[in-house]
Amino acid sequence: MSAAALIVAAGTSAAWGDTVATTSSATTSPDHRQAGEDSGELMDSMQSFNDPRVSPGGTVTAGAYRAAWQHVLGMPVRQAAFTEVTTQPYNGDALHYRDHNVSNGGAGGGYNTGRIAALATDPTHSGVVYAGGAGGGVFRSTDDGATWTPIADHLPSLSVGSLAVAPDGALWLGTGEATTAFDNYLGTGVYRLANPSQAVFSQSDALGGGELDNSSIHALRFDTEAGYAFAATSHGVYRRALGAGQGDPWQKVLAPCAGVGVSGVACGTSGYYADITNDLVVQPGSGGKRVVANVAWRGGATYNGFYYSDDAGATWHTANPQGGINPGDIGNTTFAYSADGSKLYAVVESPTLYNKNPGAKAPQTVLGGVYVSNSGDINGPFTQIANSSVLGNSGSAMKFTVMGPGYQPGVQSWYDQSLAVDPTDPGHVYLGLEELYETRNGGATWNTVGRYWNLGLNCFSYVAAQNTCDGNVMHSDQHALAFSNWAGKAPEVYAGNDGGVYARPTTQTAPGWRNLNASGTLRTLQYYSVGAGTLPGGSGSGPAEAVWGGLQDNGVSISVPQGATYSYTYPGTSTPVTEQLNAAGEMGQPFGGDGGDQLVNPANGCQTVGEYTNLAMSVTNNCGYTANDDGTPSAITSISPNDPNARFIAPFGADAKDPGYWVAGGEYVYANTKTWQSTSGSDWQKLADSGAGHSVTAVKSQKDAAGNHVIWAAWCGSCNPGAGFARGIMTNYGGSWHQLTLPADFPVRYIQDIAIDPSDASGKTVYAALSGFSRHWNVGPGAGYGHLWRTGDGGATWQDVSGADGAADQLVDASANRVLFAPDGTLVVATDLGVFTDDVKADGLGHWKRLGTSDVTASGSLPTAAAVYLSPSPDGTSVYVATHGRGIWKTAMP
Repeated sequence: MSAAALIVAAGTSAAWGDTVATTSSATTSPDHRQAGEDSGELMDSMQSFNDPRVSPGGTVTAGAYRAAWQHVLGMPVRQAAFTEVTTQPYNGDALHYRDHNVSNGGAGGGYNTGRIAALATDPTHSGVVYAGGAGGGVFRSTDDGATWTPIADHLPSLSVGSLAVAPDGALWLGTGEATTAFDNYLGTGVYRLANPSQAVFSQSDALGGGELDNSSIHALRFDTEAGYAFAATSHGVYRRALGAGQGDPWQKVLAPCAGVGVSGVACGTSGYYADITNDLVVQPGSGGKRVVANVAWRGGATYNGFYYSDDAGATWHTANPQGGINPGDIGNTTFAYSADGSKLYAVVESPTLYNKNPGAKAPQTVLGGVYVSNSGDINGPFTQIANSSVLGNSGSAMKFTVMGPGYQPGVQSWYDQSLAVDPTDPGHVYLGLEELYETRNGGATWNTVGRYWNLGLNCFSYVAAQNTCDGNVMHSDQHALAFSNWAGKAPEVYAGNDGGVYARPTTQTAPGWRNLNASGTLRTLQYYSVGAGTLPGGSGSGPAEAVWGGLQDNGVSISVPQGATYSYTYPGTSTPVTEQLNAAGEMGQPFGGDGGDQLVNPANGCQTVGEYTNLAMSVTNNCGYTANDDGTPSAITSISPNDPNARFIAPFGADAKDPGYWVAGGEYVYANTKTWQSTSGSDWQKLADSGAGHSVTAVKSQKDAAGNHVIWAAWCGSCNPGAGFARGIMTNYGGSWHQLTLPADFPVRYIQDIAIDPSDASGKTVYAALSGFSRHWNVGPGAGYGHLWRTGDGGATWQDVSGADGAADQLVDASANRVLFAPDGTLVVATDLGVFTDDVKADGLGHWKRLGTSDVTASGSLPTAAAVYLSPSPDGTSVYVATHGRGIWKTAMP
């Protein structure tokens, strides 16, 4: 996640089992360019997606996701074709979207896509590169990154943790994203594609018997000499023979807390974050015998450390690294051997620093250091070759005197780590943290070759002619590295990060990278929301639509047809100016940092409210378009209510029947009657308090026949899975605000959405959409079955309308994220496994159909990335679907 934004919440949000000190860094001005976003905000980002899916208990048993997908395949189908909307290149530096307060435009990142978690090159097919999106599946390029094609859109899970090309040329895919250290971005194991340069993945390519379901697979490695494949997962190390049959199970060979592979490791109360294996490597030149693994929890645990095997993983030992590494302070670690096995490099996160409060004005990092064992031995001795200060002084934009306190190199090394040694030179190493660094002499000197941004540097100017910065900028947060070595082509290094893929020759020392996102065909954008509005005047044969969406670490996007125009009268002037919103045929990024919920005026698509995070809202009335190339005048205004306890992605929206009335939810429920004329956070009025320590997760308003705004709000608190997890619903239905007493069978799970039935003018008929999994799979108190519940009497009673348990037309047992009413009353629900409808008038409640094609792999089907948000088109004839990993799609309104 980029630091391209303000800090809106105090301190560091600890995940389960963390003991992180907090520092106050609250601000009242949503300056998205402000440096110093702490890593706690990144944790909030991760948890905003993760926590709902494993609440209340924090654990989902193996098989949940696979079983849900099998159910989907057997459901009745309501025929519909989906078309991809976000197909234009996404330019974070697009001209005229460079508002100085809330944009990162001009910072140097260029074209972006969603987070890339894994990379691999095909050694036998020149120009073939594979990229794994964190939530978007696998893409293949056959022209060295110029263009890309998705090859895994219809697996049960599009969450990617690892990619590796096996000795026989097959591409192995490990699902379950690895950057979060947990198994919340659910995976369904490992898949093997025999002919990856031409074929596409299918469910029949799965390897094993389901033992890796619901795991994050951090690394796949091949021990060719010993004849094994290894998987480093969130539940330990697994192994299988390279010649094993497709359905033969993976064998768990190392799990210290479970007593597998090694004994005598005291794990204390590690619980559900035990045995997390962050990396594994096989030492070249050891005959396939020496295997090294890092098993560690980022916040510190008694099992943390290095482990090694001298018999290809059959038995294991606890390492005792000597020299510069402190064996008692080993957290998340990434290893890299030189090609001859003579050198072992390691980048190590420090749990001690992770749990330390350095003070608001001090440098902050959790990087323990970068080390090398010049013997290649995991026991060392290790020599430190870099630390945060060394890297900060290597040309970094994160240097203390440049970025300021609180965000120095390695501050997120529990999250973003990558490390690779040039196969032709054991002293040539690439290191990925928030930025990308390079050494050509084994760590004696370092250079920042992938800088965070240009903002704050002396070379930077919004006026292009005055900007003298070099091209050593890429998107922040590095996760993957790979090398190519094709005959007749110069070897290249490829880097994957939160904004896509970049490449350059390994011999290059001059600034600059090839941006492999520029074509717009690597489409792994991770949306949280979508909204659309008509552009008055339109373009072409009819009115154009502006489609907006909030994204993980990629701001807020605007997509309009090329050539679309908009007339606007700037404040202080009297003459309208017609602006061409998309001259270059690409999407723009008016809002920087992270993007959250989104509110768009259906009648005027240039009027939108975008959320940074934690209810930090800003409004624009002209599409965020800055008339001049230098980003002036300001086009976006902060209207944040500065709530004390808003969720990372906090809800807001317009009343369903009164667009002149807005509601929003943090700890408090707010209303705003100035709407598009809002100028500050004071335009929001507090209506109700959800309770101390509570955070509103969904809020909706619908004006009733008497002219009252009936409001419903769901909340959580504590929102972290575990013993303290709680949820509830409050409403002013009946005339005054009150908390509902939910029935005993109403699931204790995260409530993702609330929807008020528009056919009931009183506002007493409401649906609640629940995340997580049913009690078949979810470990925790009161886990309940259904994902959609209904009340028809203002909350006095509730009915599960997910369908009969086990029936073919039961709503899928996966997170329900958004509810929409079609004009005819049909219910439409977005889930982690697609979009589903219930034609209540024809079939009655509880009879669900999958929206799409009969064959889930056919043209026009929706990829199985999590569908997280639904929004109607301005004319009500279509539905926009935001996915968290495969962009925005559109289909006809059911």
